[in-house]
This record gives sequence, C-alpha cells and structure tokens, in this order.
Amino acid sequence: MANLAYVQGQLDHAEKLFKAAMSFMLSGGTPEDDNAIIEMSLKLATIYAEQNKAELAEHGFRFCTESLEAKLQKHKETPAEDRTEEQEALSKETRLLLGLCFDSRARYRASTLHLKQAAQDYQSALDICHQEQGDTHPQTLVLMSDLATVLDLQGRHDDALALVQRAVDLSRSAGHPDQHVLLGNMAGILLHKGRLEDSVRFYQEALGLARQAGDQEAVDQIQEGLQEVKKRRNQEEDRKEDEEAAQQ
Repeated sequence: MANLAYVQGQLDHAEKLFKAAMSFMLSGGTPEDDNAIIEMSLKLATIYAEQNKAELAEHGFRFCTESLEAKLQKHKETPAEDRTEEQEALSKETRLLLGLCFDSRARYRASTLHLKQAAQDYQSALDICHQEQGDTHPQTLVLMSDLATVLDLQGRHDDALALVQRAVDLSRSAGHPDQHVLLGNMAGILLHKGRLEDSVRFYQEALGLARQAGDQEAVDQIQEGLQEVKKRRNQEEDRKEDEEAAQQ
C-alpha cells in the first residue's frame, strides 16, 4: 500500500504507511539495519527530497548509506572460509541496495545543483553496478549516462562525451531497451560542445527510437533539443552576418 501511494504521488500518505510498516517490523524484532528497513528508509528519504525537506532527506540518505557500508564492512571482515552461500547472497543484495541509495541521493543532489557531490554519488553507484551487474547491464549504462549529464553540467564536456559515447556503444551491442534516452543525452552533450551537425544526427536517431518505444516524454525532450539546435544555428548565422557587415 505504501509503495502504491508513493507511485501515485500521495507522498504524505505513503510516508505514514512506510513509518507504520517500519514501526511494526522494528517492534517485532527486525534489526534496524535489516535491508527491508533500509529500503523503506530510502523511500522516506526520497519522499522528503521531493517535499524539499532538505535536512530530513540528507539525514535519511546518510542513515541508509552508512548502515549498509557498516554491514558490508562487517561481512568483509569475516574470513572467506566462514561465509555461507546465504551470507554471500545477502552481501550482494546489500551492495546493490547501497548502489540504489547512491543513485537516489545523486538524483536529489543533481536536482539541487550540488553537482560535485552528485557526481561522486553517481560514480559510487556506477562502480557497484559495474562490479555486481557487469558492463552491459541496462542500469550500468543508465548510470554512465546520468554521470555524463552531471559532468556536462559542470562544464566537463569532453569527459561527459567520452562517458556517454561508451554507454551508447555498449547499448548498441547489448540492445538496451532505453537506447533512445542514451542517444538523446549524447546529442545534448554534443550540442553543448558546439557540434551541431552531430547533435542533429543523434537527436534524429533518438527520436525514431523513442517513437517506436512509445516514450512520449522522451519524444518531447528530443524535440526540445532539436529546437535548441535550430536556435543555435540561427544565432551562428546572425553572428556571421554581423561579422561580415563589420568587415565591409
């Protein structure tokens, strides 16, 4: 019920339900650092982030990441020969949940323009996803693209382009379901670098794939990008005309 309320945007109701579920589990003896508790805590932190309750959001994200890192450190300190298959599986689940925490906090920090911290969190999430899921896993490629976006916003256009180019190349070979999103992101970065012809080419490819996928939100964003390219072209033409007039 809490998840349904969250998905439907009923944030206040979802918050109450998550808190009630956590209280019930904790009173029944579930440890505070149990992954189920931390997953609900992450949902609460995300709710607070969407409600612009910065202090509560940061506290929640910090609780989640620090609790999971402590669990993983404890597991690491256990001799390999003493670890059971169940413990190894739980460790993998914990690492993936930690990656999700970093990803969620990165999105929040990017939205509040704390770009340096967002990039660090995206990098941490990407490292975990790369190690646990592999180079071509859809989430790995999305994280590469998201990190590239933040680098682009920081003005690190070359680093951003190299990263998103790798994500696009891997997505082509792996058949990524959201390849149009990655292509659209690369087109935007190319636009910021002033490579307008390349930008249009990738926007057009992304637009075709987005329409095939029925992703109207992506279609709208790509069309906005194409409009921005057109605007840049007009500005360049006006600048050239002004320069020629000045020379005459």
